[in-house]
Amino acid sequence: MTRNAAALAKALDGRRAVVLPGAYDPLSAKLVEEAGFGLVYVGSYAAAAAGYGLPDVGALTLDEIVRHTKAVVDAVKVPVVADAEGGFFEPGNIWRTIDAFERAGVAAIHIEDHAGGKHTTLPQHLIPLGAMKQKLRAALDARRSKDLATIARTDAIWATKNLDEAILRLKAFEEVGVDYLFPTGATPEMLRQIRRHVRTKIVTINLPSVPNPSDWDGAADLVIDYGFCLRAATKALQTSLKIAMERKSEAFGPPHLESEAAFEARLGYAEFTRRAEKYQ
Repeated sequence: MTRNAAALAKALDGRRAVVLPGAYDPLSAKLVEEAGFGLVYVGSYAAAAAGYGLPDVGALTLDEIVRHTKAVVDAVKVPVVADAEGGFFEPGNIWRTIDAFERAGVAAIHIEDHAGGKHTTLPQHLIPLGAMKQKLRAALDARRSKDLATIARTDAIWATKNLDEAILRLKAFEEVGVDYLFPTGATPEMLRQIRRHVRTKIVTINLPSVPNPSDWDGAADLVIDYGFCLRAATKALQTSLKIAMERKSEAFGPPHLESEAAFEARLGYAEFTRRAEKYQ
């Protein structure tokens, strides 16, 4: 399967919303693909935590997040949606961001208008709408082709609790010509209101207040649970490590550990062995 914007659009062409667990590294991306999901998401939240042990507070550079993302792209065959933060540069240099993600082979990136305080109790700020529109225009112009989809993200609901501001921004982003709109923090009810004002497909984040994935159907096309794999692995590992520290034999086999054979099967040991034997 090709992994460009067209493949992503095809994966999101069903009637039901795709509720996608976010990966945090190449191995977790393989597991998402293995589970049957038709695409993979990797964002700065998981990349910062898994790749560097850092919070998602804008500490990663463009090179660091692209390097992490490319490793995910290289590990799977399905389209990868990636996080380009706020674009990393002002409009005159945002071509560098687009170039880096295109070279990494992703199907789409999202560019956000959050200007500080994300995931913290600090005051939340948004990039002024005019400046954000120019960033998006520059990003669209910088693409070599439409093989890279551009997702315009507004954190107006998340940061300011202002649905009207979110709608204003989304309408402006749609006019710029982006491929997808991404209102973070929107509930299914809010998204149905938003859909009365825009026609572009909707990406959003999963919310703890929406326990039933089917609630997103008809409201969003793609629902990203950006910390799913990271938090699931952390909880499972904490449990296993606690039992191992207690020197319980059950920690060193099923049900806490996948068998060595099953684990190695997805990593290419058998393919390596065939190549090695062929050229002996």
